[in-house]
Amino acid sequence: MKCIERETIHAKVQKEKQQHPITRRHLFEKIEETIGVPLVAYFTSFAYPVMIDNSDAEMLEQVLRSADLKKGFALMICSPGGDGLAAERIINICKGYSKTSTFTAIVPGKAKSAATMICMGAKEIWMGVGSELGPIDPQVRIFDQTGREKVVSAYNIVRSYEDLFSRAVQEEKHLEPYLQQLNRYDEREISELKVALELAPSIVIKYLENGAMKGLEQDKIKENIGPFTDPNITKNHGRPIYRDVAESCGLEIKYAEKIEVWEEIYELYVRLNMYVNTDVAKCVESKDDSFVVGVPA
Repeated sequence: MKCIERETIHAKVQKEKQQHPITRRHLFEKIEETIGVPLVAYFTSFAYPVMIDNSDAEMLEQVLRSADLKKGFALMICSPGGDGLAAERIINICKGYSKTSTFTAIVPGKAKSAATMICMGAKEIWMGVGSELGPIDPQVRIFDQTGREKVVSAYNIVRSYEDLFSRAVQEEKHLEPYLQQLNRYDEREISELKVALELAPSIVIKYLENGAMKGLEQDKIKENIGPFTDPNITKNHGRPIYRDVAESCGLEIKYAEKIEVWEEIYELYVRLNMYVNTDVAKCVESKDDSFVVGVPA
């Protein structure tokens, strides 16, 4: 008599509880079967203090090295953002490993800041009704007078310094109040912030010039993506940029209503988003591989 091995219900429940990659594999397979290219998911937590960094590029490279990318691939991305230089490295890896030198970005939820930069390196971006991109102007961590850390806009720091300096130059009699306030700034740091403000736009313009906005001059591309780069337009770094605005900027946007497997894409997003906000802090995954970063101590 032949013994048939079966997975017990307890084992199945345990895998679901631990959110084992095998519980998501059927979604990867279904989506890939429909879109015709491999799917890779890249998620970083909104709940834990992690950010896009160079180690993510290395994890992503490990996944891409083992995939068949002769027709390109799709990158599902969800992240609050991080290092702009790491975003540039990730774009370079994605385009470099793809045999078509292109990839598709899928944003079922939020891909903000540096994650938006990665999306701008794609040939097109798939978005749903609630999908969000965001401004890419750099943010910096500073400490207030009580020693409490907070995140502020690099643009606002530079603007406040330049405004204060300008008023001090024009003042003829009462310079002391201006000098006291200017002492709080380090001119070298202001110079570095000015460079940082130019970095993110220069990165995305380079990829858009050879990608989604091919044929346009750099000045025109810079003008087009103003809502992503100009804080005077969006007012707040956390402000969402939805698909209609992204499309009006000249990005290639594909709406969820036109994507046959959007329900499966959204289910995979919900599962992975929950995973990186509970059990782990980061996840780079395909149907065959899964790399994670644990929750910070």
